[in-house]
Amino acid sequence: MFTGIVEETGTIRSRDATDDGVRLRIEADEVVEDVAHGASISVSGVCLTVERFETGSWFEVFLASETVERTYLGDLAVSDAVNLERAMPADGRFDGHVVQGHVDAVATVSAVESVGEDWYVEFELPDGYARYVVEKGSITLDGISLTVADLDGDRVTVAIVPTTYEITTLSEKDVGGPVHLEVDVLAKYVESIVETPDRAIPSAQ
Repeated sequence: MFTGIVEETGTIRSRDATDDGVRLRIEADEVVEDVAHGASISVSGVCLTVERFETGSWFEVFLASETVERTYLGDLAVSDAVNLERAMPADGRFDGHVVQGHVDAVATVSAVESVGEDWYVEFELPDGYARYVVEKGSITLDGISLTVADLDGDRVTVAIVPTTYEITTLSEKDVGGPVHLEVDVLAKYVESIVETPDRAIPSAQ
């Protein structure tokens, strides 16, 4: 599990496409200080497993065919930047919200506006996902825990403070660019319980 608080941005150093998927080597600093084989790292919102690494330098992950199909990671090129976050430790500080690293879909940047020191970024959601989003609720975009500032149909606007803008890849996003979308899992649980009440836990007799 993750919190959506990006620790640093990494850089794609190599990309090797195979018949089964794509292997990426990502250069990083903080997230590989205490990395181990099999550890989970969120790469722009996608939970991936570390296969190889060099402490304090880089780590490698493999994108299976399903990951390539559901995300844009397979389209990344050498020198592209990605947001990175290690899995949350049991005794860690919970600063964001519950993020699984399971991308629901790829959304599209529809507008970027600078307002004073802040930035307002608008995203267009794929069909069917607006029902999981509420104004002032949480949403994860490219692995970043953000608060919904405005919701208009399938368009979501988030306010980006200078720190988030500087330490994440949002500063590199242009209109038309892709972003990984993970809606609040709590909303999906509520929907499941409401639509299938027979699955709810029975009360004690």
